Amino acid sequence: MTTVIGVPSSLDEQSFEQVIEQLAPVPPGTRVLIDARHARWASPYGLTALLCVAQSRADRMDFAVPEHPDTLSYWSRAGFFRHAAELYDLHGAVPRARDAHESDVLLEITPIVKTDDVHGVVGRIQQKAADILHGQLNLETAVTGRFSMALSESCQNIVEHAGLGGWVAVQSYTFRRRLGGRRVVVIAVCDAGMGFRKSLESAPNHAASDRWDDGTALEEAVLRSVSRYRHHDKGRGQGIAGIRRFIGNWDGKLTVRSGTARIAITPEWDEDAALTRGLPPFPGAQMQIMVPERIGDAPARPRAGGRRGTA
Repeated sequence: MTTVIGVPSSLDEQSFEQVIEQLAPVPPGTRVLIDARHARWASPYGLTALLCVAQSRADRMDFAVPEHPDTLSYWSRAGFFRHAAELYDLHGAVPRARDAHESDVLLEITPIVKTDDVHGVVGRIQQKAADILHGQLNLETAVTGRFSMALSESCQNIVEHAGLGGWVAVQSYTFRRRLGGRRVVVIAVCDAGMGFRKSLESAPNHAASDRWDDGTALEEAVLRSVSRYRHHDKGRGQGIAGIRRFIGNWDGKLTVRSGTARIAITPEWDEDAALTRGLPPFPGAQMQIMVPERIGDAPARPRAGGRRGTA
């Protein structure tokens, strides 16, 4: 008997929780079909997280591809099927591989396993990102280097903490839901590795407490910049602390999910929960950075969420 996991028609960092909720209670050894036939749109986070689903279980899963031709075309340009074919048994009409030549795909889905992969990603995207950030989002030209830093640090997180490879994707699109049609650039970096809690537990000086859980681990890593490494390598940036400064300067948003918790650093235009505990378990860490088009004066400083999530 096959358990069917339905993929929402619009797949982003929030609606992806529906996939995890369906998958979490399925016993090991059960045949699973990820059904994306009715999907119409997916963010970079949605696509990279779908690849992590395949890594999250020992048994190979089936995957029913989207039926709408526009959806198929975009997922193909984004490089999804190229990687999904290695992880899933695909069902449906999979288009031939296409180059990500259209402007909305800044970086097609790219695997990250080692530090050399990170350098390659940053090198490939720099000029394209500069054109989008300055030309479409009206950001100062100085932001390009900081954007590359944020991209590098988020990818490096996979190398240092995941324990196995992950994926990164970058896209620019119009964000109608909360920004009134402003353009945004989105970085998604997802893996199905050990996650933040296990990573921090591996530090020599780690001391667990009664309240130690995935949520506390995210607070330590994201809000207090705690790492399992006592000192960062010379020449490296400052991890998530550097990403937080970047989004603070450019009115951006950062979300990180790991294990059973999710944390958000949000600007004034967003009302996401600061910290949500008690989510269905999912391995690894899934990060999204969102930078909007700049309009008017300097942005307000971001805050750690707009309302409290579930305890």
